[in-house]
Amino acid sequence: MNKVHSLRRSIIAAYMTFAMVVSVVFAVVAMIAVEGIEDRLVDDRLEEIAKWASPRDAGHLPVEMPSGVSFHHDNDIPLSLRGLSPGVHDRIVDGVYLQVLAGRDAIGDFVVVDHSTEYEHIEQVVYSMFLAVLLAFIGCSVVLGRFLANRFVTPMMELAQAVEQRKDDLPHQERKDELGVLARAFAGHTSELTRFLDRERFFTGDVSHELRTPLTVISGAAEVLMERTKDDPALHAPSERIYRAAREASEVTAVLLRLARSPEVLEWDKLSAAAVAQTEVARYQPLVNNRPITLRFGGGGDFEVAGPRELIVAAVGNLVRNACQYTAMGMVEVRLEPGRLIVEDTGPGLPASAFARLRGEPAPGGETGSAGSGLGLSLVQRICSYLGATLFVLPREGGGTRCELHFP
Repeated sequence: MNKVHSLRRSIIAAYMTFAMVVSVVFAVVAMIAVEGIEDRLVDDRLEEIAKWASPRDAGHLPVEMPSGVSFHHDNDIPLSLRGLSPGVHDRIVDGVYLQVLAGRDAIGDFVVVDHSTEYEHIEQVVYSMFLAVLLAFIGCSVVLGRFLANRFVTPMMELAQAVEQRKDDLPHQERKDELGVLARAFAGHTSELTRFLDRERFFTGDVSHELRTPLTVISGAAEVLMERTKDDPALHAPSERIYRAAREASEVTAVLLRLARSPEVLEWDKLSAAAVAQTEVARYQPLVNNRPITLRFGGGGDFEVAGPRELIVAAVGNLVRNACQYTAMGMVEVRLEPGRLIVEDTGPGLPASAFARLRGEPAPGGETGSAGSGLGLSLVQRICSYLGATLFVLPREGGGTRCELHFP
């Protein structure tokens, strides 16, 4: 799974984002509160000191200030603090942070100076505590996010792997939460799909097996008729057609029977693509005899194809036969390109309904049936899925159809 789109990472990121947003909000609120409290305390303290010290200084009485606080009147005011407007001011003099209350009484200007070292120390301690709490909160959020992510995502991954591996007994079906509901739904659907596929495979195998005997009888009888009607063209031609149709039906039956089996139980061979193509072109030459059609092998670079021999031959043969059957005049050409076999014809081309069916889409409105495609292309498509190959059916330039078999 792509880590960028991982649900586990998304959960952890969501927890971290939530923690950081909450921490920033609380930090801003705390900062405003600390600054407000400090300013209020300092302002009130300096104002109280000024109310007490100003009349005493005006009466030439001794003015004893608390530690770190000093009172200055008129000419006694330091030069760096003169000319300040009434109110509390923050000043840095010789590297020392000062809070200064400037005012005016009956005698003249005065200032109350607080070195505020204690307040600065308290402020640093408070902010350090806030930072430590912020980091601890984010760390706890990461741990909690990872814990919850593993708690939710790990069972989901186990269920997904079990489904992908097609295990009969899916995990977490005993759970009472939503994951248990999902696991039981997957198990029920998988079991139903398995039964359906088994029924389809058994039905295909049984039907194919049952058809082999009557088709063999028909082929044998047609062969006898062909032998006995050599001198009677009017009877020999129908006998030959019956024999050829029976043989083709028997081959399709054999292919369906093999497709009903697992790939592991069949013997896989390595065949020459050129040899298969040439053999099928020669085999279906009788279909174009006495017709204005040319069936030819166009050559190309040879390559090996791996798979059961019967299925490979059936895939190529069905494409060639289909092209010959639905082409009224012109040519049918089989040629090779690197890794693919191409069959082109100058026939009428496939209708939109046939293209839609090959893509697994519903037929366009007003079009039904499979005219122009027959069983051949559908069977080739099934063989390609079995072999891991790909079938492309495209319109040919200048009219007709172009079928491409891409082999792995």
